[in-house]
Amino acid sequence: MVNSPEKPNSPPKDTQISPEKYARLRAEAKAPYKGLRKVLYLVCGASGLIGALIFLLQIAAGTGTSQNLPNLAIQIAVVGIAIALWRWDK
Repeated sequence: MVNSPEKPNSPPKDTQISPEKYARLRAEAKAPYKGLRKVLYLVCGASGLIGALIFLLQIAAGTGTSQNLPNLAIQIAVVGIAIALWRWDK
C-alpha cells in the first residue's frame, strides 16, 4: 500500500465529492445511525415519562397502589436507561 500525501480529512483528489459531504460521510461511517439512535432514545424517554406520570397520578388518586408502584419503578428505570444511553452515545 502506498502512503498517500493527502490529508485524512480531505476527499481523494480523483473524486467529485465536496469536502463538506466527505466530512459528513466520514462521521456517519464512524458512528452509523447516530441520528436514528438519538430519536429512539428520545421516544423511549418520552414514553417512560408519560407512563410514569400516569402511574404517579393513579397512585395519587389511591387506585391500585400495590400494582402501580412496581409499574412506576419500571417507567422510571426506562427513563433512566434512555438518559444513560443518550449520554453514552455522545
